[in-house]
Amino acid sequence: MIGRLKGIIDAVGESHAIVDVNGVGYEVQASSRTLRSLAIGQEISLAIETHVREDAIRLFGFTSEVERSWFRMLQTIQGVGSKVALGVLGTLSPQDLANAVALQNWAAVEQAQGVGKKLAQRIVAELKDKAPALSVAGLAVPAAKAGSPTPQRDDAVAEAISALTNLGYQPGQASQAVAAAMIDLGDKADTPKLIRAGLKELAR
Repeated sequence: MIGRLKGIIDAVGESHAIVDVNGVGYEVQASSRTLRSLAIGQEISLAIETHVREDAIRLFGFTSEVERSWFRMLQTIQGVGSKVALGVLGTLSPQDLANAVALQNWAAVEQAQGVGKKLAQRIVAELKDKAPALSVAGLAVPAAKAGSPTPQRDDAVAEAISALTNLGYQPGQASQAVAAAMIDLGDKADTPKLIRAGLKELAR
């Protein structure tokens, strides 16, 4: 199985790119968001998901391990195949998808190609419990100011969700509460404030 490709972009199509690795061109399916970020001649390293079928071997490329994890998780939901999963990731970044799941914002997911209202509702409902760890990794509700240490903010989010989980709340509930708290607090968010605000959200 191929887990990663590192090479040069040889061509970019509507749904795929050709990655030249030491003279061998690999056709890699990718989301529209990923394809828009690629340029011919660009050196790239992509996380690869390999699907092996009787009649074909398909490679799916992602710019991060988190994105590949969301791709896998999306396909555990009934009605979501690789095409729909790429459509969702083409419309929503991993961070946006994490926020949509945490806040149960199915309308954001419905914007993806091939996703109707019922499927969008199923996606956010099922992922809420299936992917709390990915929601933590992807939480990035409003953007930090220039120079702001993003890793510290990520640590605060993870610590706040962990604290709420230790208090007996479900990971999905804790992720949702902290996501809402992040929107209210913005750059002022630190672990104690997130915990307090998260508890207020859970008490509503």
